[in-house]
Amino acid sequence: MTSSITRPVDGVRSETARIRRATARDTKRLTRLVRKSRAYEGPYAAMVAGYRVGPDYIETHQVFAAVEPGTDRLLGFYSLILAPPELDLMFVADDAQGLGIGRLLIGHLRDEAQSAGLTGVRIVSHPPAEGFYRSVGARRTGILAANPPAVMWDRPELVLPVA
Repeated sequence: MTSSITRPVDGVRSETARIRRATARDTKRLTRLVRKSRAYEGPYAAMVAGYRVGPDYIETHQVFAAVEPGTDRLLGFYSLILAPPELDLMFVADDAQGLGIGRLLIGHLRDEAQSAGLTGVRIVSHPPAEGFYRSVGARRTGILAANPPAVMWDRPELVLPVA
């Protein structure tokens, strides 16, 4: 299943992004996107400093990349774990923020989850991203307490309805 968004450019609709299944060839770009995300600067930097998205991760999970048509430039990605259902990772490139990539990824995630027979997907959110998840329909269900040294802050726990 693929999704795409289009934007009018000089009155002509042009495709901004399409979603495809990530492959082992994407691992370096996915890793770089995670490590360089402005959302993880300052006190959050340590969480992603040594993070790596490897071929084994892509093989084990449902990982989808939003790419720019024609160039295959990575605009964002997400990873869905099916059992138990959880959004494991979701990142949008800093220079692609505000283009609708996050909403496109969430729409695609909902389609994939629905196809898998899921009714909801758990999200343990990066605190600054909670507002985005709530804006796409996720409901807060609680707080996941900090777990030093791996995670030094409490994180909102949400559920994203699928149907």
